[in-house]
Amino acid sequence: MTSDPDRTPLARAFFDRPVLEVAPDLLGRILVRTGPDGPIELRITEVEAYAGEADPGSHAYRGRTERNASMFGPPGHAYVYFIYGMWFSLNLVCGPEGTASGVLLRAGEVIKGQELARKRRPKSRDDRDLARGPARLATALDVDRTLNGTDLCAGPAAPLSVLTGTPLPASSIRNGPRTGVGGEGATHPWRFWADGDRTVSPYRAHVPRNRSRTRP
Repeated sequence: MTSDPDRTPLARAFFDRPVLEVAPDLLGRILVRTGPDGPIELRITEVEAYAGEADPGSHAYRGRTERNASMFGPPGHAYVYFIYGMWFSLNLVCGPEGTASGVLLRAGEVIKGQELARKRRPKSRDDRDLARGPARLATALDVDRTLNGTDLCAGPAAPLSVLTGTPLPASSIRNGPRTGVGGEGATHPWRFWADGDRTVSPYRAHVPRNRSRTRP
């Protein structure tokens, strides 16, 4: 019998670490989205790490801009961006203030608020697909740019927070190249996922386009 997941909110110190420590440690944690339509809870199953100005695949590689300013703020905040003029993606800022590193949430299992998530993702044929991919995750949780800069450590009334959950042991974590990242950062094995979890998104190699597919 599996014990209930720990519902203690993660402290800011959790996020105030190197991105390659935070990213795999987020697997199994619970993301809570509290909105006007009700709460949704998501068990995180897939993430990608981005190391800011040291990472060619990062939005912050060339320095601070109006768009990526949240990445340079204190750890434990949300960075939300719009991509391809169609979708939002949710990232969790980590590392010391000014380092601009962050973790992209790629996929998760909706464990509470499934009915609400289904309304937002009516084309999902199976609940495993409700948040299977960063755009689907943001849609299911009603994440948009109004949540950019949200303090994840502000308490239960915050629109976004992360609970301790049931972190995965190292033996249950796999890693490999990040999805859709080209150039110098293409081979970085900074995508982490829960081994064998059906909500993990399929890997796709970089496909050159007119616009960059880099992420934070």
